[in-house]
Amino acid sequence: MKKKDIKILLVDDEPDILEIVGYNLSSEGYTVITAENGKQAIKKAKKELPHLVILDVMMPEMDGMEACEKMRNIPELAETIITFLITKPIKPKVLVSKVKALLRRYKETKEETSKIKLGNLVINREEYKIILGKEEMVLPRKEFELLALLASKPGKVFKREVILDRVWGNEVVVGGRTIDVHIRKLREKIGDEKFKTVKGVGYKFVI
Repeated sequence: MKKKDIKILLVDDEPDILEIVGYNLSSEGYTVITAENGKQAIKKAKKELPHLVILDVMMPEMDGMEACEKMRNIPELAETIITFLITKPIKPKVLVSKVKALLRRYKETKEETSKIKLGNLVINREEYKIILGKEEMVLPRKEFELLALLASKPGKVFKREVILDRVWGNEVVVGGRTIDVHIRKLREKIGDEKFKTVKGVGYKFVI
């Protein structure tokens, strides 16, 4: 991701802070959006879906703590990093360093969730691609999603109803047998020993 594609929402009721900090972040190449209070921040966050929100704590109408709490309850902002402006006067260079560190963590987290590595098995969620040993394969979508779900938490038993909900959602399916058929196909392609049936409950992925 290029810096210009990274959105930072800067929230403070002091125009000077918005100008100085905003200038420094823009100079680094980031796209900066500003808001003057908590209510405005929530509105802009919903619209812009920033990667990072920098909040002042003490603000009129709605303070930073309340704004943070409300943002945390917005599903679209689940991956957004929220941090606070604690000390003033702000040292722009220190803040820019902190921002870089936070965004680096964001990138690492995204990379971790987009790829699952388990031994000689690599599941690339972004490309819908599987690498097993040296062999690269493309699975049908439902098989891929089922594998990615089970492999996301090795050893955890996923109940049938959870699998149906997460993989098939609201689609009309035949029933529990649909899962069994897909598991059988995955066993043939990935390895029979990788999938364990827990009778009456569901399935789990075994490392």
